[in-house]
Amino acid sequence: MEFGQVLFNISIWAIPVLIAITFHEAAHGYVALMFGDDTAKKEGRLSLNPIKHIDPIGTILLPGMLLLLKAPFVFGYAKPVPVDFRKLKSPKRDMIFVAAAGPLMNILLAVISALLFHVITFLPASAMQWAAHNLANSIQINILLAIFNLLPIPPLDGGRILVGLLPMPLARPLARVEPYGFLILLGLIMIPPMLGINLFSKILAGPLHFITKLIAPLAG
Repeated sequence: MEFGQVLFNISIWAIPVLIAITFHEAAHGYVALMFGDDTAKKEGRLSLNPIKHIDPIGTILLPGMLLLLKAPFVFGYAKPVPVDFRKLKSPKRDMIFVAAAGPLMNILLAVISALLFHVITFLPASAMQWAAHNLANSIQINILLAIFNLLPIPPLDGGRILVGLLPMPLARPLARVEPYGFLILLGLIMIPPMLGINLFSKILAGPLHFITKLIAPLAG
């Protein structure tokens, strides 16, 4: 494969991924600030600079390996924006809004990406092809990121939303899972394929197809 083609392939995935995770994390920080927590602002994380949110392993190494291995899905994560839930005006309630902000931002980005297909027709043919790949990948990545983060496992957004919604006797045990959440996720991602079961493909494929069908017509 020519070097130019390699750069092309990297760019059409790297740009949508960086935008998706940057806006996802910034959304958490801005909504937390709206509800009284300025932790992210003090630490300089209310930023649309991707470098502020990149995790070398989660953002670069892990997705890159999955792409090279032609995995059925690509998993990755950014450096979480710090949120001090004790500073929120109503911690249990506001946690729901802060956690939901990230996935909702990704759905919004997928919608915007679909609408931008109407604009790229004004670009030169070579640039139009590159832009179309970026936008198509952006739709897929943002929807997948939103769905994945809504899985009900803390510290994923879905887990935190569930902690906020459940009554305290049920919320407390679920919240205690958070320190082990990523280990549980890695186990669920890595162990089932060894047994010939594509667990995450089965979980994510249905919602991904459904939401994509809703958004795709916006692209015309």
